[in-house]
Amino acid sequence: MAAGEGRRLRPLTERWPKPVLPIDGRPVVATLVSALRAAGCERVIVVTGHLAAQVEDLLGDGAGFGVEIAYVRQPQPDGSADAVRRALAGGASAPALVVGADHVFAAGTLDGFLAEWHRSPGAIAARLGVPPLDARLACAFAEPDELTGIPLWGMGAELVPFLDGLPGPPYELADAFGRALDAGLDVRGVVVPGTRDLTHPVDLIRENFPYLSS
Repeated sequence: MAAGEGRRLRPLTERWPKPVLPIDGRPVVATLVSALRAAGCERVIVVTGHLAAQVEDLLGDGAGFGVEIAYVRQPQPDGSADAVRRALAGGASAPALVVGADHVFAAGTLDGFLAEWHRSPGAIAARLGVPPLDARLACAFAEPDELTGIPLWGMGAELVPFLDGLPGPPYELADAFGRALDAGLDVRGVVVPGTRDLTHPVDLIRENFPYLSS
């Protein structure tokens, strides 16, 4: 999911989309695609929107990353569930790993998440921190206190029907997974190591020039 506007990063994101901004000197979305390939993913559907051409030009057809990349446009920032529905309409299929293109995951996170997902048709990921998880999803975790959601989802085919009829816009995956839980579907939370992302302009300095952090 690489369609967001990154409003809290303005004015930077008025010129560059958030996924092409760097962490450790490398575009976040490029780091993510490399991590997906290392975890065994061979086909990636990228949902673009805000300044879409920059993301698409950077990644190309995926040959440079060893994956096959296709693109789907999200005309309006109508939420994560809307992005997934557009990806499915554009050729993606479940089961699918759904990832936000604005996070860098710790080494081994995707491998561990995929291994855990094989035990359940749907899973959500979280990391330590605040604010708390969405109340509807907290029951998917053994110890939900002090957990916050991150954009990493395992979506089995059983979850696809729950993408329809969501409240919104925006239409969010948290609501789809919450409805699946209400319906008795096996949805399990997976606690993963922390992630790194750019939220405010100053983060661009912190994440790329560590010698300035002191």
